[in-house]
Amino acid sequence: MTRTLIENGHVATVDATGTEHTAGHVVLDGGEIVAVGAGRAPEHLRAGADVVDATGCLVTPGLVNTHHHLYQWLTRGYAQDSILFDWLTALYPLWSRIDADLTSTGAAGAMAVLARSGCTTVGDHHYVFPQGSGDIVGGIVEAASRVGLRLHATRGSMDLGASQGGLPPDFAVETTDAALAASAEAVERYHDASRDAMVRVAIAPCSPFSVTADLLREAATLARSLDVRLHTHASETAEEDAYCLEHFGTSPTQYLEDQGWLGPDVWMAHCVHLDAPAIERYAATGTGVAHCPSSNGRLAAGIAPVRALLDAGVAVGLGVDGAASNESGQLGVEIRESVLMNRLRTGADSMSVRDGLRAATMGGARVLGRGDEIGSLEVGKLADVAVWQVDGVEHAGILDPVAALGLGALPPLKRLYVAGRAVVEDATLTTTDERKLAHEVTLASRELAERL
Repeated sequence: MTRTLIENGHVATVDATGTEHTAGHVVLDGGEIVAVGAGRAPEHLRAGADVVDATGCLVTPGLVNTHHHLYQWLTRGYAQDSILFDWLTALYPLWSRIDADLTSTGAAGAMAVLARSGCTTVGDHHYVFPQGSGDIVGGIVEAASRVGLRLHATRGSMDLGASQGGLPPDFAVETTDAALAASAEAVERYHDASRDAMVRVAIAPCSPFSVTADLLREAATLARSLDVRLHTHASETAEEDAYCLEHFGTSPTQYLEDQGWLGPDVWMAHCVHLDAPAIERYAATGTGVAHCPSSNGRLAAGIAPVRALLDAGVAVGLGVDGAASNESGQLGVEIRESVLMNRLRTGADSMSVRDGLRAATMGGARVLGRGDEIGSLEVGKLADVAVWQVDGVEHAGILDPVAALGLGALPPLKRLYVAGRAVVEDATLTTTDERKLAHEVTLASRELAERL
């Protein structure tokens, strides 16, 4: 692999002390970062290197997406004015017609957009597995390889259909035993525990209103026996709070903790409606949070208490969430959304642009259990790096390059590196034909709609 030397850019390392270099360098070699610092790169690293002049650029760690539903790229634009429960009810019949081939196409389209918005690691939550749909997790893994991103695929599940008091229709759910067996198989086939893994797998029953307590408990036991992480939705809406109170007599946080679902190997999506005692439990147990501001706004779910979570020491990352509840699909945009929405909740000085960048990078790495590997620009970490062009007409003259990313329009990428490989060059994917992929997505969306 060619050594890559990035220099003359504003380097925001997002290390523990927030080190920045106004004209710095980052050197990549063998899939790792081998040098970071101010000024010109060391001479002994220059020979034979591919030199990227980052003048006019902001250099950051690659962004980490902690929650997504990639298959939903094929169902954007539906139920545009609905709250979560109504939106789900409208879309379940369509999603229940999905298969591995359609999922792979949708996932590739969604990941192409993620890459073009600075994302190098994708956490996906897939929980709809119709009978006869093929190897859906394998299709997502294939799509990640096609685009060139790191993937944290979570094998989701639902076993609580409408006839048992759940939200999804009966035809969209699995049995408890089938879901557990398929989850174990996905881990065995695709999980890579190595430090530089491109694919890891977690186990992820969907939500308190779509799975049984048996599935939650047994999934937690299974994941810990296989040494993989756990993921689910939690406290997303007021309606979910009401559901848990009616059906379980408690809050979502207490219910999940009762099933063994708080801990340092767990991360929850959304967490909009956490009260102070719940935040204390998340902090005490090391449970992580995927904050999805655009989707929460789209579905009018509310604004997560991010400042309180961060102050308590909870690991908070950013997520795009389902492409059908965030039709943009750009992770870079979520930095700005998180900053603005949390200022609306807790004040103008409560969420800085660097807080937003940290959530999108090191925060997300911690949430996925990879804080020692990705999320910051430090020697020995994996070579996942974003180089943002901030001297174009949208940002020329801006006082602070980090504000260009955290408050301004999303800058184009000069380069995006994953494991030292350039996945994006000059705002264009290098790994797949964007026009061809767009055509494939159009056909797949049409085919899925016609299956209703």
